Amino acid sequence: MMREPYEGKIMWEMDYDQAAAYWVLKDKEAVHMDDADLKEKIESFITEHNTCALATATREFVRCTPIEYNYLEGFFYMFSEGGVKFKGLKDNKHVGLAIYDHYDGFANLKSLQVEGIATIVEPFSEEYIRVLEHKKISVENIKKMPSVLNLIKVYPEIYNYLDSDLKEEGFGARQTLFM
Repeated sequence: MMREPYEGKIMWEMDYDQAAAYWVLKDKEAVHMDDADLKEKIESFITEHNTCALATATREFVRCTPIEYNYLEGFFYMFSEGGVKFKGLKDNKHVGLAIYDHYDGFANLKSLQVEGIATIVEPFSEEYIRVLEHKKISVENIKKMPSVLNLIKVYPEIYNYLDSDLKEEGFGARQTLFM
């Protein structure tokens, strides 16, 4: 059963455009890192973690799935038996990833949001086997599974990195890297 939106009296009108522009405007005033240094920090953060929230969507459907990832050669790889995330991937290849540390207050924020394009790697192709080998998973064991293990590959396009420690280095805590 779907709940109806709150039908109480609206006392104000939300300015979604202003809210959406908040960080864009604030980031214009921030001190930005060199792209090479920022990429190094981002890749270090990625390799320190192994789980993300993968968001997929279509016009009337959104799914955000916690999933283990492998980061190889600049791409995110995620094995999955299936699930409704593929409903979004079927019609919309644009995805979002979020990786984050445990929240411990505003002074200790550290997270990464990634916007990218997802594809499905052909099962048992060279690339598929390379990721299995990286995970130290036997190809023979995967072939014995009752159904194929799907491999999602995400091509990152935009990284939005948040690290409170960057302020101590003289930079804005939020940094964006376009690939």
